[in-house]
Amino acid sequence: MFKGRHFDRSIILLCVRWYLAYNLSLRNLEEMMAERGVEVDHATVGRWVVRYSPELLERFNRRKRPVTGRWHLDETYIKVRGCWMYLYRAIDSNGDTVEFWFSEKRNLTAAKRFLSKALKRHGRPERIVIDGSQTNREAILSCDTTNRLQDRSRRKLKPIRIWQSAYLNNRIEQDHRAIKRRIRPTMGFKSMGSARAILGGIEMVHMMRKGQARYACSQQLSLVEQFERLVA
Repeated sequence: MFKGRHFDRSIILLCVRWYLAYNLSLRNLEEMMAERGVEVDHATVGRWVVRYSPELLERFNRRKRPVTGRWHLDETYIKVRGCWMYLYRAIDSNGDTVEFWFSEKRNLTAAKRFLSKALKRHGRPERIVIDGSQTNREAILSCDTTNRLQDRSRRKLKPIRIWQSAYLNNRIEQDHRAIKRRIRPTMGFKSMGSARAILGGIEMVHMMRKGQARYACSQQLSLVEQFERLVA
C-alpha cells in the first residue's frame, strides 16, 4: 500500500488520520509535522489524503458490520469550486451509517443511484424515513420495484415502507453535523474527485467512531488502533 513512498508509512498514516478526523487544514498539518522534525509540504499531505482515503474506505467496508432494516435518508449541501453539490446519506435506527453518495445534482437520477448502491451493499430495509421530498419518495418506489423484480429467491418480498416526516428525520439531520463540522476548515473543495475521496475518508472516520467495524464491536479500539487494523 505504501511501496515506493519517500516518507515512512507511519508518517503518512498519521497525517491522513489527523486530517480526516480533526478540524485541521493542510497547512496546520505542515506546521505540526515541522514541529516534530518532519519537513513535508501541505500539498503532499493533500495528495496522501486523496490517494489513500478511498483504499482505506474500501478496506473498512469489507469489515463493516451489518446495519438494521430501518433507515433514515436525506441529503445535505457541500461546496465544490464555489458551487453547491449534494451528499446523499442514510443512517439506520441505531444511528449507524448505512451508505453515502456525493452528487453534482439533486434529482431523481442521483437519488436512485444512491439507493441502488445502498440496496446492493446492505440488502432491503423494512422501512425508510424521509422528509417531504417527493423525489426521494419516487426513487425509493422505483428502486424497490426494480429490486423485487430482480430477486431470484422466489420469496414474496414486501414493499419497502416509506415514512415521510421531517420530525422523525431529525436524527439524520443531527448526524450530518459531524460531517459538516469537519468540512468547514477546508473552505470548500477544489474538485469533484478530491471531494469524493476526502468525504469518503471523513465518513469512514465517522463510522469508526460509531464502532461500526466488526473488530470494534467487542473492543473499545482507538482511531489509531483501527487505522492500524486496516493497513495490517
